[in-house]
Amino acid sequence: MENGLGKYIEDGNGKVTRVIRVGTRKSQLARIQTDSVAEKLKDLYPEVHTEIVAMATTGDKILDTALSKIGEKSLFTKELENALERNEVDLVVHSLKDLPTTLPLGFTIGAVLKRENPHDAVVLHPKNAGRTLHTLPEKSVIGTSSLRRAAQLKKRFPHLEFKDIRGNLNTRLKKLDEKDDYSAIILAAAGLRRMGWESRVSQLLGPEDCMYAVGQGALAVEVRARDRDILDMVSVLHDPETVLRCVAERAFLRHLEGGCSVPVAVHTEIKDSQLYMTGAVFSLDGSDSIKETMQTSLVMDTQEEEGSSDDPQHVGITARNVCSRDQASAEKLGVDLACLLLSKGAREILTVARQLNDAR
Repeated sequence: MENGLGKYIEDGNGKVTRVIRVGTRKSQLARIQTDSVAEKLKDLYPEVHTEIVAMATTGDKILDTALSKIGEKSLFTKELENALERNEVDLVVHSLKDLPTTLPLGFTIGAVLKRENPHDAVVLHPKNAGRTLHTLPEKSVIGTSSLRRAAQLKKRFPHLEFKDIRGNLNTRLKKLDEKDDYSAIILAAAGLRRMGWESRVSQLLGPEDCMYAVGQGALAVEVRARDRDILDMVSVLHDPETVLRCVAERAFLRHLEGGCSVPVAVHTEIKDSQLYMTGAVFSLDGSDSIKETMQTSLVMDTQEEEGSSDDPQHVGITARNVCSRDQASAEKLGVDLACLLLSKGAREILTVARQLNDAR
């Protein structure tokens, strides 16, 4: 049965249980990620029943075009957000890197879970076992659908060639293993780990080789901002360090007006109550780039802050249990770093990258 407050089920003894409907993409990785969030919610709220609602998104359906060419910012989120808007689901689990830095009106990210390793990984064709990107033969073809990865790796490994590869993780690994089109592919280490495929990682790419995408490795729970009970429920899943790093990264990207269609990369870490952030923009071939690092001090006070009854959003994230001063500092750091890059010519690099990508 359903009422204005959501869906409920009644057992044979007349006991009524609330059902929380969790939206997700249909891919195996998306289901694994969503199931992990649902399990956490069940552990925290044993009286609540979770129901997974899986659906295909635009990005899942268009597999013959590079992501950067489709020209839609909500490739992997729009259908899920439509279901959220229509009250067909109560929350949606995303990979945070898929979520645009500006969310549709009325939505918020109610939880950002502890980040997995955010770096990229090299997965080699079985015939190249034991090699690295450095030792692959001249003209070896590397598969990646990411302009960010290609731009950085072209500069770092000029002896290699780069070619688009689309599809979910299973599809891309199959394309690698069963054909001779690619010598290796580049994937997010976090996805491989969640799938239980860590043994396929031949090489982890550190920031000197390839900085990662904004939000990479973190899971986000998107909810309707007005649903305070759902917001209360999921907010305990927030990981404060991940929240602060991702607020800075998303603020950086938003201020640069970047996205899938331009190569923007970041690296963040928190050490000794300091949030360090490196951000960079690249031309499509990696020959032109601007990279800078900045830092800000954090209070790291986990106590609830008194006197605030509203829920301020920082780049689309509502994190009640994370120090709001630190969130504001993280957001300012991202904006300040973006401003520094823009003052050094980042806008020109990104404009040319966008134009060249559109013309391809």
